Amino acid sequence: MNTHHDLESFTVPEPERYELNAPPRYRFELARRDFFKLLGGGLLVLCTFDPARAQQGESGGGGRRGGGRVPNEIGAWLHIGEDGTVTVFTGKTEVGQNIRTSLTQAVVEELPVPIESVRLVMADTDLVPFDQGTFGSRTTPQMNAQLRRVAAAARETLLDLAAAHFKADRASLVIADGKISHRDSGGVVAFGELTKGQRLTQTISESTPTKSPSQWTIAGTSVPKVGGRDFVTGRHKYTSDLKLPGMLHGKILRPVSYGATLANADTLAAESTAGVAVVRDGDFLGVAAPDARTATRALESVRAEWKPKTEPQPSNAELFQHLKQHADAPGSSSSGGGNRGANNTGSIEAGLADAAHKLASTYTLAYIAHAPLEPRAAVAQWGEDGRLTVWTGTQRPFGVRSDLARTLNIPEDRVRVIVPDTGSGYGGKHTSEAAIEAARLAKGAGKPVKLVWTREEEFVWAYFRPAGVIDIASGVRSDGTITAWEFHNYNSGPAAIATPYEIANQRVQFHPSRSPLSQGSYRGLASVANNFARESHMDELAHAVRMDPLEFRLKNLRNERLRAVFEAAAKSFGWGRDKSGDGRGFGIAGGTDKGGYVVTCVEATVDRAQGGEVKIVRVLTVFECGAIVNPEHLLNQVEGSVVMGLGGALFEAIEFGDGRIKNPSFANYRVPRFRDLPPMKTELLNRTDLAPAGAGESPIIGIAPAIGNAIFAATGVRLRALPLVPNGVLPESVNVRM
Repeated sequence: MNTHHDLESFTVPEPERYELNAPPRYRFELARRDFFKLLGGGLLVLCTFDPARAQQGESGGGGRRGGGRVPNEIGAWLHIGEDGTVTVFTGKTEVGQNIRTSLTQAVVEELPVPIESVRLVMADTDLVPFDQGTFGSRTTPQMNAQLRRVAAAARETLLDLAAAHFKADRASLVIADGKISHRDSGGVVAFGELTKGQRLTQTISESTPTKSPSQWTIAGTSVPKVGGRDFVTGRHKYTSDLKLPGMLHGKILRPVSYGATLANADTLAAESTAGVAVVRDGDFLGVAAPDARTATRALESVRAEWKPKTEPQPSNAELFQHLKQHADAPGSSSSGGGNRGANNTGSIEAGLADAAHKLASTYTLAYIAHAPLEPRAAVAQWGEDGRLTVWTGTQRPFGVRSDLARTLNIPEDRVRVIVPDTGSGYGGKHTSEAAIEAARLAKGAGKPVKLVWTREEEFVWAYFRPAGVIDIASGVRSDGTITAWEFHNYNSGPAAIATPYEIANQRVQFHPSRSPLSQGSYRGLASVANNFARESHMDELAHAVRMDPLEFRLKNLRNERLRAVFEAAAKSFGWGRDKSGDGRGFGIAGGTDKGGYVVTCVEATVDRAQGGEVKIVRVLTVFECGAIVNPEHLLNQVEGSVVMGLGGALFEAIEFGDGRIKNPSFANYRVPRFRDLPPMKTELLNRTDLAPAGAGESPIIGIAPAIGNAIFAATGVRLRALPLVPNGVLPESVNVRM
């Protein structure tokens, strides 16, 4: 397999990663004297070029749209010290998905060393090969496979060195536990003795054998979380825990509403506060102080006047009409623009003419927040040589490096980004605002600066999961064969937009729109929206022809992997054993995205005596993503996705109007609480005959439609808007059949 092609096969981000194509929030112009102070005199040609040469020139790039050559030399990825320590380099970030553990397993599986002797250096742009980012469920199918190849190549190199050391045939050597022994002489040599701590310059051969999943002994097992004790005991240091000598604490003045510009600011009181530095650069205004409390008080003392955005800004009540009216608008934030057809086959008109039943429905999704446990944070330090180092929690260290260089007008080779293992991302930590803000404050203050966003800042100024409108028109024969499928997604995105069901006549399109709020990647991207609409509509079609929802799906499904997951879920859940009605209902939904296959079954009740209160009684999830690398950590990913999806399904929604967010705190933005969680059962199908796929995103796509379908089965009420029950009860506008 070609290493370069394998790792860079997805260099164009999905269209709904709107945040990667949004214009920069800041653009600074450092004074001319600063350039000469940092870089010296003479001719200055300033541009953001390719050259931050991690691993001695093996990587580069890092701009928003990818780039950078993937090194094919063992030493760029792996180093064996004289003491036998194996240091592995990767640009991936650990944001709670336990890839530090699974990537360590990949190395140990191919290079037989004690797992405790492996140390991963992750997401340090001065040390690791270029990486586009940790998103899209790509780490397991790409980086895990890459490190297995690297470790296998190192193993073969060590065997060659040992053969020369013993002056023996390789067939007489045994490699295990970080050592190689010679059967005939009984001699033993440690890996570190063979390498003498030198860099391995051999290339990673495409023909180097790696183990198949059926042969795994370390991968495929529930190895405990690497460094887990440090997280449990509080020893691990997040970005917000870092301290540097002389460090100040920063705060940023935020606009009063979206699009407002700073007209005037009286900073005299802040400047008069002991130890406070005020930094103003265009619309950027921030303060840095010896402690966070002083910084907050100094910022509160600033008297600012804002010029509001003149263009009318819709509220959440007008959102869906706005999105359809502004579909395919010039200047849309979509990277592609225009109608994006995922599948157009046959004739919709002919399919509808062949149908005994025709159905048209509209489904909507509100904006929702990522609400990570760890808000954005960054620590920035400028060196005397003009180099900038930033510690921050991000899923795109090389992208942040490029953003810093571009915004601050310095070359990329003078910027270093380091990512400590970070507290959750969910697609929400791709951009670089906190890093840029900390860096600009540090430059102005002349000292290191730590900047930690407040919870309200995280709710208001981070980007949201895109809202969307989805229109579906379909036709079906009386025997349950779907004859026509027309699907239009407005704004939320095209991820998993193509139906997995066999339908002869299809028209499937994504229409970018002009979003009133900042929007971008969220766990699962638009696969959540598209699967909610599709699986809800499939349920509607099944009831239209009076077929069991599972039987109806299987009749129109030829995808054997998804069929197998449906069948396993139905058996485990006891589908069809009990009948819906009298306020109790059963719902099923499934789908596939990014190599993962999921089916979710839900039992729900609706209590008429409590005003239509909805309760989720139990949830079953069956998931298959090929060979399983770490069963326990995969189980955590699946169940975490279901819990996260539960919030978006039931009650999460951003309320806004007049350019302001109206529920920017956990007090009035509801995420799932312990009392909301039903008994959950999760089954993992381990396909050791298949390569492993990622699992951070696809498990989330089944829970919302399964709940909606269960509510319909219980009440006869079809809910087509997410969140389904924002107040915990059926909307008053619908009639409940009990």
